[in-house]
Amino acid sequence: MAVKLRLMRMGKKKQPTYRVVAADSRSPRDGRFIEIIGTYEPRQEPSVIKIDNDRALHWLRHGAQPTDRVEKLLKISGAWELHADDPVSEPVAAAVAAKPAASPSIAEAEDSEGRSEADGGD
Repeated sequence: MAVKLRLMRMGKKKQPTYRVVAADSRSPRDGRFIEIIGTYEPRQEPSVIKIDNDRALHWLRHGAQPTDRVEKLLKISGAWELHADDPVSEPVAAAVAAKPAASPSIAEAEDSEGRSEADGGD
């Protein structure tokens, strides 16, 4: 199951407030979610952002992918920096970055075979 940290719209018409939730990526925007980790009220002056950094860090450590807006909110709340400096999450990021490259495509393999045959035939 792919977990995303995303916004869930709440509130009245023309007066949105949002919940920051951990949800399955396949569920609809305002549908089923796993856990509420915070709120965001953009209409307040200044905007109100309340995020439980411990729970956000928990989900980030377990591979949850934040949306662009939630990533900005996590940077404001400070959870994103905790995640970036976290030694537990670094091996996961390193493993993803060090994934072996896919084998060469069929066209590339044929090209290399064709060249070797052409070189050997002369």
